[in-house]
Amino acid sequence: MAAPMLRGVSPVRRWSLAWVDGGSRHRRTSPNGSTSNRIREQSSVAQQPLHTAQKPRKGGHKWAAVVGLEIHAQISSNSKLFSGSQVSFTAPPNSLVSFFDASLPGTLPVLNRRCVEAAVMTGLALNCRINKKSLFDRKHYFYADLPAGYQITQQRLPIAANGSLSYGVFVGNRWSHMATKTVRIKQIQLEQDSGKSLHDDLRSQTLIDLNRAGVGLLEVVMEPDLSCGEEAAAVVKELQLILQALGTSQANMAEGQLRVDANISVHHPGEPLGIRTEVKNLNSIRFLARAIDHEIQRQINELESGGEILNETRSFDPKLGCTVPMRDKEGKQDYRFMPEPNLPPLVLYDTASLPAGADSQQVINIDQIRDALPELPSATRKRLVQQYGMLPEHSFALLNEAGLLQFFQNVMKETRAEPKKVTSWVLNTLLGYLKHHNLAVSESPITPSALAGLLDLLDSKAISSSAAKQVFEELWKGEAKTAAQIVSEKQLELMQDQEALERLCQSMMEGHPQVVTVAGGAGPSHLSS
Repeated sequence: MAAPMLRGVSPVRRWSLAWVDGGSRHRRTSPNGSTSNRIREQSSVAQQPLHTAQKPRKGGHKWAAVVGLEIHAQISSNSKLFSGSQVSFTAPPNSLVSFFDASLPGTLPVLNRRCVEAAVMTGLALNCRINKKSLFDRKHYFYADLPAGYQITQQRLPIAANGSLSYGVFVGNRWSHMATKTVRIKQIQLEQDSGKSLHDDLRSQTLIDLNRAGVGLLEVVMEPDLSCGEEAAAVVKELQLILQALGTSQANMAEGQLRVDANISVHHPGEPLGIRTEVKNLNSIRFLARAIDHEIQRQINELESGGEILNETRSFDPKLGCTVPMRDKEGKQDYRFMPEPNLPPLVLYDTASLPAGADSQQVINIDQIRDALPELPSATRKRLVQQYGMLPEHSFALLNEAGLLQFFQNVMKETRAEPKKVTSWVLNTLLGYLKHHNLAVSESPITPSALAGLLDLLDSKAISSSAAKQVFEELWKGEAKTAAQIVSEKQLELMQDQEALERLCQSMMEGHPQVVTVAGGAGPSHLSS
């Protein structure tokens, strides 16, 4: 069967264990009820055979938590996965819907080349094996914002598999102690996103917006190698940085471009794994960590109180700080997976297997994409440590804040100050002010040039450290003055002339004789003319 036509667009098993003290025997209950945010996608991990949770042994207090993540990243593309409809987060509802998106009879999918390239690039960056042949499947389920009644995905043979992602976590919450860990990646698959259901509880109605229906997604399925919310947060942050560095996804969680499902269970070490719950649709790294840690503790409390864990889907309520049930998963849903009849196998090539005379617009060369990969975050951090002699934790901090690394590098280009001093001012002073005023780096009233000018004055000992802080506060006002102008206007220069300094001291003492007398009566004077 021929490869699908590509549509071009413009530019041994191991488990990680966490020891948890089961100290409290108090049973924590969660509010019952359902949420209006209904997400239907069944997790790939959740479809594996379930393990029965064992009753805790009498006197046993140690628990191990097991966490697996499934992450959906919206692909950065001008058009959707199988249609030419534009992709825009801010467009009016139902204004970007093609006939295919609305599932009108007779419409056929045309694969978006950009989405395939993004999937290959992401797979390579995550150390995956790229399958030269992958298949598309239909996953059937009914919901109002899925007009076709099925989702096109890659259940049987995904585009990439068997990868890994290294991430850093701080040991004991200390920045100076960092450990590098690795999570295995089971697979990466291409699939369609669904539309949005907007629930109006006041009017008891649901509105449907199909702008998002058919947008290309990368589903990254990870093995259950994590053990707590902190590790999960670090993994998602690292993946977010990688996607942004590649340009394959903007990965803006606030706009739903990166959504996380977490599968969580607890068990006693040495015993079978416990029944897992799935916490769906987490769209904030902070909420992700809180949700996982809460769910781990909730399951421990439930088991220690003599209860049992239900195989169910839950959501996280950030206001209550707890997970709440959405629906049970005891009755396994039949998604009736079947091959997608309108899409032949997706065939990729490397340099060795590329057919002679092949149309470059109709084939994708894996090696060509590999050669074009940009510098990844791990390599960037290593370069920063080697080039500027900074601590590894400082390199993490520079990358974790959007735009901060570029700001730092721009300052370094324009200042004579040592990298250590620049790092301190950017991470401590500038970032502190930005967080205090709830501003992004791009919204900073102080430009890299302005900060470089201030650091040059400090480096040349023209001003003191305390004066530099005053100048920074003036620069923060955004009055378009340079550091040198502020120093001159406020007379903040350090006096370098010894004789002039002595005359100033003498003048001060003569102008305040009473203060000098009091100081002299209190003990030996430390001033001399």
